[in-house]
Amino acid sequence: MDLDAYVEAHGHEWARLQELTTKRRLDVSESDELLDLYQRTATHLSHIRSTAPDPGVTQYLSTILAKSRAKAMGTRSSSWTAVAGFFVETFPAMLYRSRRWWLITMFANYAVALALGWWVMAHPGVQSSMLSAEEIDQLVNHDFENYYHESSNADFAARVWTNNAWVAAVCLAAGALGLPVIYMLWQNISNLGLIGGLMADHGRLDLFFGMILPHGLLELTAVFVAAGAGLRMFWSWVEPGHRSRASNFAREARSTMTLALGLIVVLFVTGLIEGFVTPSGLPTWARIAIGVIAELLFFVYVWTLGRDAARRGVTGDLTGVDATAEAPSRG
Repeated sequence: MDLDAYVEAHGHEWARLQELTTKRRLDVSESDELLDLYQRTATHLSHIRSTAPDPGVTQYLSTILAKSRAKAMGTRSSSWTAVAGFFVETFPAMLYRSRRWWLITMFANYAVALALGWWVMAHPGVQSSMLSAEEIDQLVNHDFENYYHESSNADFAARVWTNNAWVAAVCLAAGALGLPVIYMLWQNISNLGLIGGLMADHGRLDLFFGMILPHGLLELTAVFVAAGAGLRMFWSWVEPGHRSRASNFAREARSTMTLALGLIVVLFVTGLIEGFVTPSGLPTWARIAIGVIAELLFFVYVWTLGRDAARRGVTGDLTGVDATAEAPSRG
């Protein structure tokens, strides 16, 4: 390689990068330009080191890169624009991309809950094998409803949010293993089906749905999203496609963290509904309507913003200069 010609061809880029590192404050376009030039200059340095190493040029570029890296680390911070971008593009795009996984998980779990509820309702012997007659009476006529009134609204909402966030986190974290996700889903949906069956058999199905549906629709959907993402992450190393297992799993795991952050907010909303709407004095139809509206808004969110962002190539994975950290070059 002709080093002089290479320096002549790219010297203006290095000079511009050096100029940006000396500026006290960068606007959005200048910050993007700095990151782009940083990536290009790092590639130039790697090329020079491997083909025509020159101590002077190498030191010059290394110094510029060190300063620009410090500048980038100092100027890249959280902002309302970044937060808005996350909830308008990144999070809904990941929800849409993983929709088949969590929709299948949702329908499968609801089918299991319905089957368990019918089984318990149709077989009194099953009920007596689980609980005594006195315990069933206490659950159906007192405990089920009192559960939503035993604490202050704020405390109850906070406790529910924490518990649901934990369930979602376990589904995501255990995704690499697969089976723990299925076990967690079984624990949740079997309780729902069994209690529903008991309530139905004792003529309290109106109370059951009146207390479950306001918050439960969106809450369970969030859990199914987390479980679907966990199972998708498990499948990423079982069937990696054209990528290596490690690379495909790492890519899917990074994207899945997008869902983890977004679901915190979704579960916060369900916690507020469960803490303030479910135990409220509103008519049953009004409480259920709030739950249905919340669920419909979630699906509209996914199929409008999410579909549009996914079609534009938003994946939830690292982008731009961050993506290059996946496979750094070595001089």
